[in-house]
Amino acid sequence: MEDSMYQRLEAATKRLKEIDEELVSEDVMKDIAHFREISKERAYLDPQVEAFQRYQKNENEIKDAKIMAHDSDPELAEMGKEEIKRLEAEQEQLIEDLKEMLLPRDPNDDKNIIVEIRGAVGGDEANIFAGDLFRMYTRYAESQGWKIQILDENPSESGGFALISFKISGNRVFSKLKFESGAHRVQRVPKTEASGRIHTSTATVLVMPEAEEIDIQINPNDLQVDTYHSQGAGGQNVNKTESAVRITHIPTGTVVACQTEKSQIQNREIAMQMLRTKMYANMLAEQQERLGNERRLKIGTGERSEKIRTYNYPQNRVTDHRIGFTIQKLDRVIEGELDEVIDALVHYDQSTKLAGE
Repeated sequence: MEDSMYQRLEAATKRLKEIDEELVSEDVMKDIAHFREISKERAYLDPQVEAFQRYQKNENEIKDAKIMAHDSDPELAEMGKEEIKRLEAEQEQLIEDLKEMLLPRDPNDDKNIIVEIRGAVGGDEANIFAGDLFRMYTRYAESQGWKIQILDENPSESGGFALISFKISGNRVFSKLKFESGAHRVQRVPKTEASGRIHTSTATVLVMPEAEEIDIQINPNDLQVDTYHSQGAGGQNVNKTESAVRITHIPTGTVVACQTEKSQIQNREIAMQMLRTKMYANMLAEQQERLGNERRLKIGTGERSEKIRTYNYPQNRVTDHRIGFTIQKLDRVIEGELDEVIDALVHYDQSTKLAGE
């Protein structure tokens, strides 16, 4: 292990000990914001320190095995040599794991997310596909033990959604789903297609880390708040009271709406949460653009040429075009078995960062 890496891990070990001492302090326990901040830092450092301790333990065991390998008893010497091989292989893997753990972390990885899915190119079939994607993410979230809350929806008469917004809450949600933003393309024979021709349609997905009030400050004087009757599929009113809320942030033109709750107050709270999250996502995108990085939050117009992933039903194939990853398991992926796709994206991101360091 390189000296610089060893020193960083020693510093992490020292910092973890300091945090553990802070967490039992009465002053810290009274300061909820600070308590939450250092608890997150501890969750980040703990696996690093644990792996580092295993590395140090292995180092000592290798020293003992090397002594054994020079024993006058041939049988003991052979056992020592075999132990050295096993422990050194473990050490190599531990070093690789620690390199990934020490990569600069995304400060939003621990956040919950708000997702917007829109039917884009392809008319009714695009809206149906948007509904399929919503079900895919819902089932994946359920498999992870996460919670789903629908924030806004505009159902399509033919099925699916012209738009659906929802929140996913749980452990490190953004870290898993942050690469899902973009245009998703489907190739299949629509149920309404009598001739059996394969159609291509797209739906756009936007994944945003949930913003808290401390992340984004909004001046109430900059807001235009409108109320209206909640609507169902086809535009029919489903509520006699004006419980639905639309909020426009006048300086930026950002618009959000919520009609899922019966109470106007609840819908307004959810809409404000959505507004903060959208403005936070835009701020992050601007920062990335200034740094010259790819804007991962950009979803474009939903044109077929802007695809990030293709779902080809005739070939049972899913292809992520950003990393050239293909699996012949569309039937399982669309039912929420996303682990292989997500793991490939995370691994590619980590490998790219490691290569750049």
